[in-house]
Amino acid sequence: MQSKGSRVRWAESLAGVRRRELRAVWALILGTGVLFAAPGSKAANGKWAPQTAPAAQSDFVGGDVCATCHEEVAKGFALNPHSKLAEEHGKSGVTCESCHGPGRAHVESGGDKSRIFRFSDASAREVDEKCLGCHQGQHADFERSAHGDGNVSCVGCHSIHAGAGGEHLLKAAQPTLCYQCHADIRPQFGMAFHHKVDEGLVSCSDCHDPHGTFNVTHLKSTADQNAICTRCHMETRGPFVYEHVAVKAEGCLGCHSPHGSQNARLLNMPGINMLCNQCHSPVAAHAVTGVSQGSEELTPCTSCHTYIHGSNINAAFLR
Repeated sequence: MQSKGSRVRWAESLAGVRRRELRAVWALILGTGVLFAAPGSKAANGKWAPQTAPAAQSDFVGGDVCATCHEEVAKGFALNPHSKLAEEHGKSGVTCESCHGPGRAHVESGGDKSRIFRFSDASAREVDEKCLGCHQGQHADFERSAHGDGNVSCVGCHSIHAGAGGEHLLKAAQPTLCYQCHADIRPQFGMAFHHKVDEGLVSCSDCHDPHGTFNVTHLKSTADQNAICTRCHMETRGPFVYEHVAVKAEGCLGCHSPHGSQNARLLNMPGINMLCNQCHSPVAAHAVTGVSQGSEELTPCTSCHTYIHGSNINAAFLR
């Protein structure tokens, strides 16, 4: 049985350990306190070094002060979607300093550019961190997207002060903006059969999410990935009693080129029989006399198998 003296020594030892742990914690807090309190300043490379803690209220000067020098920007900002947020919470919402940081040091230094956050001087990562501070909820996948990974920052597509693309503040309207990088896609919309993107009936963002998805080409993610196409092509949506396996397994792109094609109905091949025989050539060669791979001169498969996307009445998709 443990004696009273040993219990006392054990308690004193435990208290000593706790005091040492407490001192270590306070040392850590006091040692890093300078870091958390340090204001934004000019870094060694001459660029603005961001603060590591929220600035004091006295460091903010207000949008009216910014407008005295930046009149050309402030003039059009009333029509900017961000300005609507500034009217909330007693007009203490989004203002110039919400994005550029506190402006007192910049003003008192006579406009020293190193004393304020300038998007033109910041790296793509720094710009994205600024924007995602508010827009993280809508664009949670951006940092791992092809655009984010390729250092295409938010301001690569958006012009916050003078956007030409409506509420999204795009630098240019679609598809002109997208073509600036995706020039290899543009000729496909000039083919004989194409989605009406250049005509303005369809936009790139109808099918793609430029801020990132789990798909390689930024295709919008849906439970049924064919829903991107069937949202417009509703007659092919289903569900059907008899499903075409190719539609479920490969999806619409197994037979169609989404941007444009030299073939009617945006098919991947010029002849319907050639397309069908990619999967059905063993069946077709033995089931129908004279029908074999490449037999374009004969009656197309769809003359009989009309409902190739799926049928409610026939397992072979016959009329």
